[in-house]
Formats: sequence, structure tokens, C-alpha cells
Amino acid sequence: MMYSVEISRSNPGCFLFLIDQSGSMGDPFGGNPTLLKSHGVADAVNRLLSNLVIKCSKDDGIRNYFEVGVIGYGNPDVSSAFMGTLAGRELVKIEEIGNNPLRIEERLQQISAADGETVQKSVKFPVWIEPLARNGTPMCKAFDTARSILERWIALNLNSYPPIIINITDGDATDGNPIPYARDLMRLNTNDGNVLLFNIHISNQHSVPIIYPDKAPTISDQYAALLFEISSLLPDTFITAALNDGYAVNQQSRGFGFNADLISLINFIDIGTRVGMLR
Repeated sequence: MMYSVEISRSNPGCFLFLIDQSGSMGDPFGGNPTLLKSHGVADAVNRLLSNLVIKCSKDDGIRNYFEVGVIGYGNPDVSSAFMGTLAGRELVKIEEIGNNPLRIEERLQQISAADGETVQKSVKFPVWIEPLARNGTPMCKAFDTARSILERWIALNLNSYPPIIINITDGDATDGNPIPYARDLMRLNTNDGNVLLFNIHISNQHSVPIIYPDKAPTISDQYAALLFEISSLLPDTFITAALNDGYAVNQQSRGFGFNADLISLINFIDIGTRVGMLR
């Protein structure tokens, strides 16, 4: 059975985030004019990194169950989005990530008190990447960069769970047709299956999000059909996770989201990084 290898320190997993940092990411999310897309995406990825660190933390410290990369793409740059000590690094062990945030902010979080009232509580929020929005959308180069990075990782980790790539974008590629580059990326494989490419499009329109469809959206947007075509089918473990979260999915559903708002983006990233048991 494919996509079934347990993740361990000897057979780690790999997550690679591709983040659109083009100029339009400086626009607000649809339905939330006070939140810029670049800021929402940075917060969502920073939150995910923090959750992965917590997930890998045991009595003996942070166990290296994962290696994680964050690549930003906005013309002309396609490069690591990590800041501070980790700047320039493509894939980083989760222990290093946990020990090297750029900074730790104090943020207010709304929580439910015992009496049912909502109160604000100050929480620590580690930051590894910053919001950025500039120029065009070199998605072809981003996919090609991801292929190069993961080819090297797979050569050293053939028995591991296949790498998972989550591409977060708000627009069409400005450097050509991304389909052949995405297909080259999706052909990479470990002994447990091909790499998984999940794509989520975030919107500045107040529209109903389309999440994990089993066929290309029927909306009049060629870009939606293109992203659907280059999104992987959901393996069984992800189907179970999506069903448990209330999504209507089946064996033909793909790791694809369109017109996502911030909540949909956070849920998409969360489900996309649930890879089963850690040993």
C-alpha cells in the first residue's frame, strides 16, 4: 500500500512550501479588507511551523521527524523564505527550525473561558518568515527549483514517505506554462509513492471557496482548471482527515483549493500536513 510508511527519525518526512510573493499578494483577502494576503500567508505558514515543532517535541527534545523548506517566488527571485539564522537554507531539520526562529512575538488570542465567555490571552508567536509582495509570479521557476531540491532529498531518503509540496498562490504564472514543470516535479518518487503536489489559490474576491474537488471547477476561469490538473489525488489518510473535518471528498478528490479565504487556507495547510503516525 502506497503512502503508508511511518515517519521516523531514520525515515523522516519532507514538507516544501512554495509561496507566491508577487505584487498582488499585497492586496487584501476577499471579505477581509484589513488583512493583506501576504500577511495572512506568512502567519499561516509560521503557525504551521510552530505546530510541527510542537508535534515533534518529546521529553528528550525536538525529534527530527521532518525536514521543511519554504521557497518564496516573486520576480526575479525564487529562493528560501527563511529569515535570520536559517536564511538561504532550502530544507531544514525541524529541530533546527524550532531552535532558530527569527523572533518571538507576543500576540493576543481569543479563547473561550470556563464560563463560556470569550477572553483575550497573550501568547507567544514564533516567526520564521516575513510577508513579501513584489513583481511577477515565476511559478515555473518555483516548480523547477522544487524539483531540484527534492531530487537531492529523495536520493538520500528513498524509504521515506513521499515529500509533500504545498503551493500557495493568488495568480497565474508569468514565466510560461507551469504544467510541464509541475508534471516533472510530480514524477519524482520514493519507494512509498510519488511526491504530492497540493495547490491552493487565495482570492481577493468574496467568493465561496472550492476545496478538494473531484473534478475541475466549472467556473469560467482557465487558471482554476490548470491548477486542478497539476494537483495530486488525495491519498487515503488525507481523505480520512478531510472527511473528519467535514469536507465532502472521495477517491477522485485532489489536493486543490480555489478562491480560498484565510480560514480555508489554514485548514488546507493543516490537513495537507497530516501524514499519520510518528515513530
